[in-house]
Amino acid sequence: MRAFVCHALREDATGVALEDVETPRPGPGQVLVKVAAASLNFPDILMCQGKYQFRPDPPFVPGLECSGEIVALGAGVSQFRMGQAVVGGARLGAFADYALLPAEGVQPKPDRLSWQEAAAYPAAYLTAYVALVRRANLQAGETLLVHGAAGGVGLAAVQLGQHLGAHVIATTGSPLKQAALKAMGVEHVLCVQDGFRDPVKALTQGRGADVIFDPVGGDVFDESVRAIAFDGRLLVIGFTSGRIPTVSVNMPLIKGFSVMGVRAGEYGRQFPERGRENTQAIHELVSQGHLKPHVGAVFDLADTQAAFEALMSRQIIGKAVIVP
Repeated sequence: MRAFVCHALREDATGVALEDVETPRPGPGQVLVKVAAASLNFPDILMCQGKYQFRPDPPFVPGLECSGEIVALGAGVSQFRMGQAVVGGARLGAFADYALLPAEGVQPKPDRLSWQEAAAYPAAYLTAYVALVRRANLQAGETLLVHGAAGGVGLAAVQLGQHLGAHVIATTGSPLKQAALKAMGVEHVLCVQDGFRDPVKALTQGRGADVIFDPVGGDVFDESVRAIAFDGRLLVIGFTSGRIPTVSVNMPLIKGFSVMGVRAGEYGRQFPERGRENTQAIHELVSQGHLKPHVGAVFDLADTQAAFEALMSRQIIGKAVIVP
C-alpha cells in the first residue's frame, strides 16, 4: 500500500515522503480499514517536528483519524463486520491507503456525513467536548470566547458552545476568516490583531468572558488573562502560535480564574468510562445534526506535504482532509 512516512524529525516537517510499504494485518482487538478520507490535525505536524507530547521514533506513518470501510478483523473483534463504514483513529497510521486501528477506537460512520466530513469530526469535537463540558462545565447564558475560531478545533468549539446555549465571541486573524465565521452564523467575530480585550469587555458589560478556549497560546493567551471574567476558566488547548506562554500566579489570585489544561485523548485514557461517554456524546450530537464539521480543503494522499504547508501557514478554514 501507499503510506506517507516520516523518516526524520524536522522543524519544517519536511522529513516525510510517500512510499510503498507492506499492508498491515490486524492483531487481536484490531481492525484494518480501507481509508476513504483522513483528517489533518496540528498534532500530526507536531509529531513530524518532534514537538508533540507523544513522540514516536521514525519511521512512522502520521495521521490521527480517518473514515473508511473495514476490510479485515482481528481476533476477538465481534462488534463490527466486514465492509462496515466506520470512523476512528489511533495516534498514528491514517495517512495511508489502509489504517490499522484498535477496535475500541472505532465507531460506525454517522449516516448524515460524507466520508470527508466523517473523517473530520472525531478529534476536533472530542477536544471541544472535553474542554467545554468536562473541564469548564460551560453553562447556558455564559460567554464563551473562542480563539483560532476558523480552524477545525476552533469551529468545533464555536458550534458546541452555541449548542450549549453560550454567547459565543470568536477571534481570528484575517478578514476572509472573519467573513466565513459570520456566514456560518457567529454574531460576534473579532480580528485578533486588533486586540480583543476591550471589545470583549464591551460585549460583556465589563465582566469579561466566562470561558476562554485557546488553541493559539503566545500573545493571545497573554491578552486572554486580561479579558477573562472573575471565576472564569481559561482552557489551554495548544500553542499554534509557536510560543508557550506563562502567567504570573497573582493574576489568577486577583481575578479568581482557573487555568485548565485540555488533552482530550489523555482524559479518556485516565478516565476510560468517561472517555467512552465523551465519544458517544459527540457521535450522537453529530448523528442528530446538532454539530457538523466544515471541510475547508481536500488533498490527495500524494499531496500530503502540501496539506502540511497549508495548515502551518493558516490557509485552511475548518478541516483539511486527505484522500487516498
